[in-house]
Formats: sequence, structure tokens, C-alpha cells
Amino acid sequence: MKRIILTLLVITAISFSGISQEDQESQGSVIQTYTPSKLLKKGQWDIKWFNNLYTETKSKFNGVKSDKARETYFTSTVDIFTGVSSKNNFNVGVLLEFRSNAVAGRDALDVFSFDGERGTARSGFTSIAPAIKFNPIKSVSNFTIQTAFHIPLVDNESEDFLPVNNGNGVFLDQNGFIFQNRFFYDYSFAGGDWQLFSELNTEYNFGKKEDSFANDSFRLTPGVFLSYFPSSKFTILALVQHSQLIDAGNDFEQDFTALGGGVKYQLTDVLNIETLYTNFVRGNDTGLGQTFNIGLRALF
Repeated sequence: MKRIILTLLVITAISFSGISQEDQESQGSVIQTYTPSKLLKKGQWDIKWFNNLYTETKSKFNGVKSDKARETYFTSTVDIFTGVSSKNNFNVGVLLEFRSNAVAGRDALDVFSFDGERGTARSGFTSIAPAIKFNPIKSVSNFTIQTAFHIPLVDNESEDFLPVNNGNGVFLDQNGFIFQNRFFYDYSFAGGDWQLFSELNTEYNFGKKEDSFANDSFRLTPGVFLSYFPSSKFTILALVQHSQLIDAGNDFEQDFTALGGGVKYQLTDVLNIETLYTNFVRGNDTGLGQTFNIGLRALF
């Protein structure tokens, strides 16, 4: 699946690299102009393949921070959007998610083995979500909302009970529906060298309580990203994100804060690449780990 997606992205980049340099200079590069706050024009396509590897050897539960056997969770997502409005104010899309997890002290890179070893690893497609993106305030074009409805593709949130996991099955993904709204806003400073991007992600998790730890709860995740552009094709960014899971009847809450940074580079007029690193610097009733991320994006 990953090879197919990568091939499509490369073909797209080659096919559409004929966009004139004059247009590129007048509009700025994709990484400058088409932030998540920007809507696509009618007929435009935006395909993003993003990969996140989270690994942890520490956790904090009930106020106690402790070491633990390594757990690693790999998430690969493909987001596809296109513009459908002649007024350039409405996009439609679909979000696809694949996960591979390895626990019980296995090496972080074992998530790429996809071996499904009983009691220590699971992998598979976990959710699909139809989505829309729109601009609610015409006078504020750099403020948009993305709404998605995530449909789970997993039968069991955790399974493969073995003593090696101390009575806990291997977690794959939430077995519940998610109604998600993401609010995007960006601001470019005078001169164009600095850009501030902010996001507020809200998720309502629902379904049978016994199916998921998160069902009947609400997650709130604000984030701020500060980008510096040494050139129009290259940016260095720093970020801070916080996530708060609020109990709505399932007797579980958690929160964590992450700091990080990364870079983005415009490979062609169509294709760009980004890498990010984050560290979970604090939290309650959660693991305390790190994420390593890489993504490819094609816009044409």
C-alpha cells in the first residue's frame, strides 16, 4: 500500500512539474501559501501521506512516574482533498489510517516487521473518514474548519491476551466513532519570513462503553506552530501541543503536553517533504515518549 501511494505521489510530481515559475513566484511556494488554513480552488487536489512513530519507555499513572517495557505505535495516514466550489470556499475529502503497534519490550523498529506476533504486535487499517473543509467567515480567508466522521475498522481495541503483557492485550486503535472538528488559522508577519499557525482539534468519541476506553468522552487538542523561512522553499518550525481527554461517563481522563520542531522543503512545484520530532514533556495517566514523523504532500 505504501509503495503504491509513494509511486502515485512521484508520478504526480513529474506530471505536474510544468507549472510556470512565474505563477510560483507570484503565489509563493506551496509550503508558504497552502497551509492547512488554505482552501483548494475548484479542481485542485491535495494528497498528503504522513507517518508518525511514537515510542515510550516511561509513563505516569495515578501521579506516579515509572519506567516500563518499550511500546511503539506507528500510524500512517493518507488525506485526500479536492476543491469543488467555484467560490473556492468548500473542499471534500477522505482520510485513511493504517496502524502497526509493538509492545512488551520489542524494538521500536519492530513495528515495520508487520509480523503480528501473538501477544506483542498488531497491524492493519483502522479507520476511514469522509471529510469536508470550509471557510465560515468570508472576510477571514485564512480561518477554516475541517469536519470529519471517523468510522472504525477494528473489531477489538485490544486483543491477544498473554501473560507477557501483564493481562493487557495489544492495543491497536480506538474501537469507536469519532466526530472531529479542526479549526485552522494562520498569520504571516510582514516580510514573509515568519509565519504563525494555530490549530484547535476537537474530538467527540462515542460508541459502546465496553468497546473502547475513550467512548463517551471529549478530546481537546490545541497547538501552535511558529515557522521561519530562510527561503520560500524551506522552513524551520517549532511547535507546542497539548491534549486533554475529558471524561463524559467512561471513568477515564488523561492529558499530555508535547514540544517539538521540524523542517519542510519544497522538492518541486507540486511535491514537498516534512520531518517533525516531538517529546512528551509532561502528562497524567499517559505514556511519556517521543514521536518521529515524516510526510510527503502533493498539491496540483
